[in-house]
Amino acid sequence: MASRPETPRRLIHSRAPLRANDIGGWTDTWFAKEGCVLNLAFAPAVEVEVKAFPNDERTAARVLVRAENYGETFFMDPERPSLDPHGFLQHTIGTFVPPADWRLEVNIYSPVPAGISTGTSASICVALLGAFGRLVGRDVGRDEVVSLAHGVETVKLKQQSGIQDQICAANGGICFIEMPRYPEARVEQLEIPDRVREELGRRLLVVYLGRPHSSSAIHEQVIARLESGEDPGQWRELETMKRLAREARGRLLSGDLEAYGRCMTENTECQRALFDGLVSSDADAVIEVCRRHGATGWKVNGAGGQGGSLTLMAGADDRERHKLGEALNALGRGIRTLPAWLSPSGLTVWEV
Repeated sequence: MASRPETPRRLIHSRAPLRANDIGGWTDTWFAKEGCVLNLAFAPAVEVEVKAFPNDERTAARVLVRAENYGETFFMDPERPSLDPHGFLQHTIGTFVPPADWRLEVNIYSPVPAGISTGTSASICVALLGAFGRLVGRDVGRDEVVSLAHGVETVKLKQQSGIQDQICAANGGICFIEMPRYPEARVEQLEIPDRVREELGRRLLVVYLGRPHSSSAIHEQVIARLESGEDPGQWRELETMKRLAREARGRLLSGDLEAYGRCMTENTECQRALFDGLVSSDADAVIEVCRRHGATGWKVNGAGGQGGSLTLMAGADDRERHKLGEALNALGRGIRTLPAWLSPSGLTVWEV
């Protein structure tokens, strides 16, 4: 007879939404120095589960991590996180070291494919920090979670990271972010009328471009050119993106979704002007379908480049919206629409 699974002494769950339609993205970075972004939190959310058992043997490698989307399982020592495997997960978990008398199982699940430019890594980081904060008895507020999550990427892993993804994951809703000086931020969660929110959610589509985002080399080129100052036009594009974020905020507050969609499209053209490779041929194929089916706007998510995803604003007509979805799913090459809806809530943590 098979033995029963061991019952955990503590069972903690957390979730954090993903980020889409980041109008003003690229301006929330250290090289932009100050910026402005309007983005949307969407579900289904990233999910984290932490099971705690007595660690009678006081073993060092006492945290079992299951990264479901990667199909990988590994042990780690939370006091000595390493870069191999999944250094990002190890250093996030190592932020709050659990007591030595606990042995842990950590399950991580993302509802979207990896690397689709919707802030998935930031959402995972925020959800893990929330769960481990609860485990060690830390009442971690949203601002602290944002700061810690940003620090994992920029300080512990020494990677490029803007500030918007962590803010969106922690706060949820519609985030208007003003960055007076990197990495400081003023965050406003937009309160829009229910009828506008319902219509916005009905018309938004998130489209996966069939392969993971893979343009870090392009991003380094963009940053190097911005630093060198050899192309003043790039700085003008960043200024336009900041303006578009502010304009999009006003359009949402007034309920003008047609004008909000135009802000999305104009921001995508700013990305294209910033560096031609930021809007891929697959993205252009999706955009052409949008034009044929009366879409109001489209935005390449995140920084752009090969792979990743777009957020689309369909037109008001339901039949045309359905045709748009069917035409997108018929493009092939792995391009497809993803289940997505607006998430009013950010990081949520609870213990069973």
